[in-house]
Amino acid sequence: MIETVNASREVRGRLAPSPTGYLHLGNAWAFLMAWWAARQAGGRVLLRLEDIDPQRSRTEYALAIMEDLRWLGMDWDEGPVLASGGDCGLQEQGERGPYIQSRCMLFYAQALQQLEHLGCIYPCFCTRKELRALAGAPHVDDMGAPYPGTCRHLSESQRAAMRQSGRRASLRFHGPSEPISFNDVVQGQQCFRLDDCGGDFAVQRSDGVIAYQLAVAVDDGRMGVNQVVRGRDILPSTPRQIALLRLLGYEIPTYAHVPLLCDAEGERLAKRHNSLALRSLRAEGVPPERIVGLLAWLAGANPDRREASAAGVTASFRLDRLPRRDCRLDGSLMDWLRHGAPSGEATYE
Repeated sequence: MIETVNASREVRGRLAPSPTGYLHLGNAWAFLMAWWAARQAGGRVLLRLEDIDPQRSRTEYALAIMEDLRWLGMDWDEGPVLASGGDCGLQEQGERGPYIQSRCMLFYAQALQQLEHLGCIYPCFCTRKELRALAGAPHVDDMGAPYPGTCRHLSESQRAAMRQSGRRASLRFHGPSEPISFNDVVQGQQCFRLDDCGGDFAVQRSDGVIAYQLAVAVDDGRMGVNQVVRGRDILPSTPRQIALLRLLGYEIPTYAHVPLLCDAEGERLAKRHNSLALRSLRAEGVPPERIVGLLAWLAGANPDRREASAAGVTASFRLDRLPRRDCRLDGSLMDWLRHGAPSGEATYE
């Protein structure tokens, strides 16, 4: 059974937004907890822009994300910073960069070579339509349909025929069959087989774009990230990333998968909730201290539900006191957020 190894050196946490839209309250919730956890431990905070998807990532979103994080009171010790001279570009500070994934292709290529040498990856010619037809099983959270292993044992002649017919191949990872176990600070002891998380997964798309799982594992490893705090919806990704980290020779971080922030109907907050984007709330005149105060209250770190600064909450925040269930923003909480009138109780799924 594979066990994770907790880091004993200085804590290195990270904020890892994707610049594919503006930050909303759900993002602020997760990022604040990651920031509080690292700062409470006297550790360093890294900012990494996960712009690996060239079709959806935009520089204007990256700049807006950095502005919104700072508006909420979060800073970082390593990562992108605005370039001097007012040219609206991004420079980087820190010794473990690049901290912008689109600048990290050499590292990903080296990781793919290492995995190929280990015999852990193979070309897959299946289209998404074919995978949906072959799966015949429900999705695993956000992981997509389980992969049935269709291309795993193709011969070289079969692969050549596929390429000759015009098929482009993605690269899939075939990892260990034994269970992968880790102790999640919030969710408790976890144990998964990779088959429980969708089976063999893509590490490079057929168009050459590096897949999320490989990029995150490589970057967490090479940046020395040893504390990962993120939403519980990413929990099925963790065994995949642990498998990659181990094979690539990196240390396994400590993981904490926090509950999600949901709307009044129980739907997790997403970019479709435009009215809850931080920029929209700021335009309405909502102060950052009220947002921080509400989110800290939901996290059990601000019992009086007072307006608070991000730094002011750090000492009272505890990851191990978080509920495992998701939190709902009902009408009374939204009234307080927008108008500053305390009422209501925290609602959990």
